[in-house]
Amino acid sequence: MKSDNGLSAWQLAMMALGTVIGGSFFLGSAVAIKAAGPAVIISYIIGGALVFVILYALSEMTVSDNAPGSFRTFAHRAFGPAIGFVVGWVYWTGLVLAMSSEATAVSIFLKNWFPGVSIPLLGSLIIIAVTLLNLLGADVLSKLESGLALIKIFAVTGFIVVGIALISGALNTGAAIGAGELLNEPLLPGGIGGIAGSMLIVMFTYAGFEIIGLAASEARDPHKTIPRAIAYTVLALVGLYVTAVGVLLPLIPTASLISEESPLVAALARWGMGWFGSIMNIVLITAILSTMLAAMFGLGRMLRSLADEGHAPSWIRDNGDIPYRGILFSGAAMLIGLGFAFILPEQVYLFLVSSGGFSLLFAYIVILATHYKHRKKNGCPPNGKCQLPWFPYTSWFALAGITAIIVSMPLIPGQGAGLTAGVIMIGLFTTLYFIQNRYRATTDQSSVPSKMEIQFEMSEELTNNDLKEKRIQNEAQNQNCNNKK
Repeated sequence: MKSDNGLSAWQLAMMALGTVIGGSFFLGSAVAIKAAGPAVIISYIIGGALVFVILYALSEMTVSDNAPGSFRTFAHRAFGPAIGFVVGWVYWTGLVLAMSSEATAVSIFLKNWFPGVSIPLLGSLIIIAVTLLNLLGADVLSKLESGLALIKIFAVTGFIVVGIALISGALNTGAAIGAGELLNEPLLPGGIGGIAGSMLIVMFTYAGFEIIGLAASEARDPHKTIPRAIAYTVLALVGLYVTAVGVLLPLIPTASLISEESPLVAALARWGMGWFGSIMNIVLITAILSTMLAAMFGLGRMLRSLADEGHAPSWIRDNGDIPYRGILFSGAAMLIGLGFAFILPEQVYLFLVSSGGFSLLFAYIVILATHYKHRKKNGCPPNGKCQLPWFPYTSWFALAGITAIIVSMPLIPGQGAGLTAGVIMIGLFTTLYFIQNRYRATTDQSSVPSKMEIQFEMSEELTNNDLKEKRIQNEAQNQNCNNKK
């Protein structure tokens, strides 16, 4: 895309925020807050620091080369095609399964408004709508995402304002709440294990920021746009999350939170503001739809990158700005994933969907390892300064942090299945890569002529050359005879 028509830093940041701020924060954060108690603030700060390192590592590589496929392409170049193949398909599959579960979740909410429509039909219509909207292109989608992201940001900001008014006593609810429930809870009710148990969910609430890298090839002046977009995204995310959770803690005991209700809604409802729940349900639907739109944007471009490298069927490859075939294929895959939600037993489907969380953590590990090798080999990006400070210590910190989250997954109830599913998925795609390579090698070998065929062709060519040379000699002799006459 031409630089003067590309995505701006603001559009990229809004697209990232549209992906990140979703149901995992408005609804799923209750699990993390309950696990860690007030210490969840530490979890969100650690998560923000990890996001900072991963995003700026991705930024350096993107500024150096804004290649389609982003981290998958960089991993291919750094560690070979096998890693590029595996990380691309693991990321794509995990995100497709996660988004099919999001479609199920938003359908359950919409069922209250459309009781006569079945949940499978609602989910299918949502996936089809998300797919068709992505076919309109990056510019239209980024504007839509900007509007949806602003709704979510205003909702979180509104909660913060109302919460502060309750805590300070500015609202007419009697005396100021002050520290409130924080006075009744220890900082670390679950110890270090509570923080460890919350980290996977916290990273889910940050997940999706890598969309900036996948959209880099369509950015305006990537050398300036990408670092700015990352700065906007990190500051907005960490600031909003930490402030919102900090305001929530005095309002409600963390042990009373449940995963079926938004902690923001529960906190305000406890103080006589149940009307906020109706508004938040609308915001929650908006948040999930926004996440699905931005995720589909990344899925289509990841699939095109795989097809360009020969790692996906050639009929998926698109040459235009919009990867129509990759988007349509991803939409079809989401519909199949949605079908699994209603066909398979719940435990089996949750096992599949939980691999989505692992796939994101796996992608972050690959980004960090690829950047480490890239920086050691190439130094800072050309025509740009290094974005990641205190290298390589920050890289070591992030690698250790993400690895610790993965290793601790079996220790947390319900998270061990995600690790198992993720490992199985890596093994499956590794096997598929070597099968594909073996098939290609066999096909290429069969197309190479045998030794006998080569000898026959050479002898035939020599015979033809001899005949040609003899014919030229005969013509020369005839010409001489004619001249003598």
